Amino acid sequence: MVYQPPVGARDLFPIEVAQNRWIEDRLQQVFQGWGYHQIITSTLERIETLLAGGAIQPATLMQLQDREGQFLGLRPELTASIARAAATRLTAYPQRLYYSANVFRRGLRQESYQAGVELLGAGGLAADAEILLLLFDCLHSLELEQTSVILGEAGLTRSLLLAFPEPQRAQVRQAIARLDRLALEALPLSAELQQLALMLFDLRGQPAQVLQQVSQLNLNLEQRASVSRLKALIELLESSQDWRPPLILDLSLIQTFDYYTGIVFEAVSAQRILGQGGRYDQLLGLYHPQRQSQPGIGFVLNLEELHQVLLPKGALPAQIAPSDWLVIPATPDAQAAAFAYAQKLRESAHLVRVELQLAQQSPDEVRSYAAARRIKQVAWVDAAGMPQIESLAQVSQQVLQ
Repeated sequence: MVYQPPVGARDLFPIEVAQNRWIEDRLQQVFQGWGYHQIITSTLERIETLLAGGAIQPATLMQLQDREGQFLGLRPELTASIARAAATRLTAYPQRLYYSANVFRRGLRQESYQAGVELLGAGGLAADAEILLLLFDCLHSLELEQTSVILGEAGLTRSLLLAFPEPQRAQVRQAIARLDRLALEALPLSAELQQLALMLFDLRGQPAQVLQQVSQLNLNLEQRASVSRLKALIELLESSQDWRPPLILDLSLIQTFDYYTGIVFEAVSAQRILGQGGRYDQLLGLYHPQRQSQPGIGFVLNLEELHQVLLPKGALPAQIAPSDWLVIPATPDAQAAAFAYAQKLRESAHLVRVELQLAQQSPDEVRSYAAARRIKQVAWVDAAGMPQIESLAQVSQQVLQ
């Protein structure tokens, strides 16, 4: 029998871990620079916690039972878990939280890795702008200048869909969310509603152009206020940072569930969705004992997608970090002294990677091993603890490879 990981899961070897860590470290530096603090929530959640916001389909959950027979789920995303933790344990707002964790969902990729932020207890234009500018900063830190950010407004789009009769509204929404124009054209709608449906389907492009199009509709006061907020947000974004990705306004950017209440957005590069997020002002109230809610907004970045986009660019580490020292017992009775000397080297104020040679080898074999592992310093330690140090810094690149 050949043992393999389950379908949809995979092992990460040291070079892949090093590359993912490179991405995570840069993202976390940005998160921390904006005043966000890390939160770690449980990998397991009650099923009702995961389903409360309506963002997760039950069929996608990976479930198990505890000893009492209660069904639990492996977290398929982090927002619900963070909302649950904040609503039940935190009282001071705003809260700026970030995370980096694995998530689980039935499908082609059953385990994946995410990093993201949640800004809780802050609503309005400034909070929306902070999250988007933070996203821009993350993309810039990873040198993803070829990325576009697609911006929508879930509340506005949802209100525009109210023009459709109840039986067809869900079908129109599904077709728009899935970018299925043929399905939209096949719906039994009046000529007027068919025209409106196709116009909503095509409401994407340069922000100024799309705002002008939607402003020509017969909007009520609330819808006009939403359009005004979008315009103010875009103007603020355009004047707040030296670098920003191309911004596409897409009022057809909606989901098939009611998770989001305000702006929604996606970061897209090379036909890959690198991340997504939006505003969810009702979610925390679902978990609060007295149903008291706080506004919330955040985004998630998909580490596998970032890895796939960054790898061809040559930005990720091509090799794992080498050890700085190889310590070899000069004689069989020098092992204790070699362990002690290696530990002394590790006690530097900075990280020093020290390997101990465990098998008896000739000096040439030791040097060949050190060269293959790109180790620059070798120390033969005798039983008295005295080292004989050799530098391999001049070994040719050919030998290193």
